[in-house]
Amino acid sequence: MQKVNVELGKNSYPILIGDALLSRSDIFRQYITSNQVMIVTNATIAPLYLDPLVDALEGLGLQVKSVVIPDGEQYKTLEVMNDIITRLLQEKFSRDCTVIALGGGVVGDISGFAAACYQRGVNYIQVPTTILAQVDSSVGGKTAVNHKLGKNMIGAFYQPRAVISDISVLKTLSERELHAGLSEVIKYGLIRDTEFHGWLEGNMDKLLQRDHDALVYAIKRSCINKAEVVAGDERESGIRALLNLGHTFGHAIETGLNYRDWLHGEAVATGMLMAADLSCRHGWLTQDDVERIRQLLSRAQLPLVLPAGLDSQRMLDLMAVDKKARDGSIRLVLLKSIGEAFVCDNFNGEKLHATLEHFQP
Repeated sequence: MQKVNVELGKNSYPILIGDALLSRSDIFRQYITSNQVMIVTNATIAPLYLDPLVDALEGLGLQVKSVVIPDGEQYKTLEVMNDIITRLLQEKFSRDCTVIALGGGVVGDISGFAAACYQRGVNYIQVPTTILAQVDSSVGGKTAVNHKLGKNMIGAFYQPRAVISDISVLKTLSERELHAGLSEVIKYGLIRDTEFHGWLEGNMDKLLQRDHDALVYAIKRSCINKAEVVAGDERESGIRALLNLGHTFGHAIETGLNYRDWLHGEAVATGMLMAADLSCRHGWLTQDDVERIRQLLSRAQLPLVLPAGLDSQRMLDLMAVDKKARDGSIRLVLLKSIGEAFVCDNFNGEKLHATLEHFQP
């Protein structure tokens, strides 16, 4: 088992990465604060992994309940979160209970926000079941639900007690989810880890083939990168914003599609290439680097143009609602080179329009 620590003082916690961790009741016991445990999962994951986790926890003599929510970004809403809160109340769970998020990014985000709100905050554990969740959304304490006008607009910073990433569950991950998760892996190389980007260029085929050692290395290296950034900026007042490379574009795509049709990682992939293109138009990034980025995203089988129906003006309107906007102005994470990102609010508007036009299908 591999371990990465997220160093946040009293809010510090471990990320545990290994095989068959769902059955390791001894690991879970360390991070559960009472006998009451509520597992939140979705309709896709429940038939696969809910029973093994329930069996492991009930073997400790714990009172284990569960709530199964629909699968999909369109269900990351206040209404569905209310179903989780209602279940906790119906079962008379106290403020020292533990919520366990068993699923991908949607389950983790909505469960974490429910845990942050229930009785003003209860213990929770992330058990991510997708690559995207294992390398990104489960780490760092960002919890939220979506609004029809913007993604992740309602939420809180709330850290888990632990992140327990079972590599063996990735064997049931769909090809599409695998590719979408690799988008967030690629992001770490682009924003701060040039060596890792080179490793990804040399090992993408292994990742696509789900080579065990390659997956473990990529997930651990990604978690180390995110843990270091989060430790330096827990509440995104500075360098943590760099983790949003491609996300202003990507969130606009997701919102414009009503959180349907495209996965988060797919939207971020197109967004990262758009950020690279805009960086190049400003003379900050070379055309050769843009092509390297395009090639790696293409090898990961990710979309590289905007979906039909999202014209330039619609994209601009949606981007202006992004959380990273300041005083009504769009702020973007752009690139000076592969491995060096920066936050920019003084980009050229005409160049942004040119980028948006360039990526029309």
